[in-house]
Order: sequence, then structure tokens, then C-alpha cells
Amino acid sequence: MFIQTQPTPNPESLKFLPGRAVLEDKWGQTSIDFTPDSDATRSSALARELLAIKGCNRVFFAREFISVTKEEGFEWDNIKPHVFAVIMDFFASGRPVISEGTAEPPVDPNAVLEDDDEVVALIKELLEQRIRPAVQEDGGDILFHTFDTETGLVHLQLAGSCAGCPSSSVTLKSGVENMLMHYIPEVEGVVSVDEAGEEQAAVLSFTPTTHA
Repeated sequence: MFIQTQPTPNPESLKFLPGRAVLEDKWGQTSIDFTPDSDATRSSALARELLAIKGCNRVFFAREFISVTKEEGFEWDNIKPHVFAVIMDFFASGRPVISEGTAEPPVDPNAVLEDDDEVVALIKELLEQRIRPAVQEDGGDILFHTFDTETGLVHLQLAGSCAGCPSSSVTLKSGVENMLMHYIPEVEGVVSVDEAGEEQAAVLSFTPTTHA
């Protein structure tokens, strides 16, 4: 197995491409984020083994790549050989990336549901078709959380390499927020939240502007 690596905008995160599928379509989700204390981690031996590497504090699976995020103060030259070894040994073993029966297949937060109103459906469609592919190219993901009809604020969760990335606030403000406000008049701004839905930063401005 030949594993390629690619940098991401986050200096603490790298993409590892094993040259084969990582997540299977049957899970109904294009990505899964793992941290040492997350419920999802119990469902993947591969995630647990990667997180056991000294210095690794986040693992992210997409369809065709794995992102690994390290703690500050650790060097990639020391961590990468261990990541390569874990990935190669795991896929050589033939074990499933996600263990059968350990959890219900997760619902993709960006999937349009029958009870979604028109605005939420439009937000999810824009995220899925115009925004998510670019974010995943950088080794991360962007997930819909909620839309507040009273304030017009869209609550979004960043995952993988984008979580904790120094440029994430710029991405949300200059990219995601502008696009959502341009196409959906009801949207007044975006807020970044964690897995529990707790706000991570101040509202990234929502002074109405005219977009080209």
C-alpha cells in the first residue's frame, strides 16, 4: 500500500490518502470526526489506534482520506511513521473501518429531511453542493447544526482539519457566510459551534451587504 500525504491549511493537521475507500457508502455519511472522548470513537478500531499515537488528538475519516490532527509541540517527522504503520497494518488486516453493530449508522447533518422547511433545505443544499466539497478538499468538513428563524443565524460545526484551524474564522466569514447570505435572504450570519452545539466564537458579523 502506498500512502500519500497532503498538507492542509491547518499546520497541525495532515491528510493521508491510502489509495482506497475509507468510509463505505452504507454508513450514509461522507465524513466522521473522532476525538478521544467522542461517542463515535467507540465504533472504529482504526480511529482508536490512530488516537493512541502520542501527540494525535483528532482523527477525521472521509470517503477517500484520513486527516490526523496533532497537538502543538509535537513534530510531524516523529508522528507520520506511526500513522503510516497503523493505516497500513489496519487495512492489511481486513478489519472494517466502522465496526458492525457498534452504533446506528449516523444521519448526515447536511442531508435534507422531509420535515425541513424551505430555508433549512436551501441552506443544506448550498452546503452540500457548493461549500462542502471545497472544505473536504482541505481535509475537513462543515456540518449543519441549526437555523434560528428569529435571528437569521446559521449554526455550523467545523470538523477534521478545519476544527481549530487558524483560518477557519476567515473561511466562515468571507466564504460560507457571504455565499449563504447572497443566495438566501433569510440568512443574516453564521456561528461556529462544537459537537454539543455550544457557540465557539462570537457571531461573525452580519451587517447586510450587497454581493456581486
